[in-house]
Amino acid sequence: MNYYFSTILKNTTFEVAKEKVTAALKEEGFGVLTNIDVRKTFKKKLNVDFRPYEILGACNPHFAYKALSAEDKIGIMLPCNVVIEENEDGAIVVSAVDPIASMGAVKNNNLEEIAKEVQQKLKRVINNL
Repeated sequence: MNYYFSTILKNTTFEVAKEKVTAALKEEGFGVLTNIDVRKTFKKKLNVDFRPYEILGACNPHFAYKALSAEDKIGIMLPCNVVIEENEDGAIVVSAVDPIASMGAVKNNNLEEIAKEVQQKLKRVINNL
């Protein structure tokens, strides 16, 4: 089982792609709680250059509440990560975690339906880019 799904965006910039991703997440009820700029972090902490790569921690409060109500420790798997990265050829790759894969290790039937609904929303985000 794959643990993510992704798409490649061509003829766009990293910043424009990030704006599109953020808007698509918002349309599906997600907000971005965290933003980790891997490139900046690696430069600051390791003094190495890295391609543009950001991890957006996306959260849909409705589903986060349902998941935490069903399984109190599921917070260790939240928020849903969405990665935006630039390849050497300039193409932008946007990937999202598959919540079914990430929550599959938790043996709680109540989470299965929640994970399926979140998966559908994240797939729409990726497919609508």
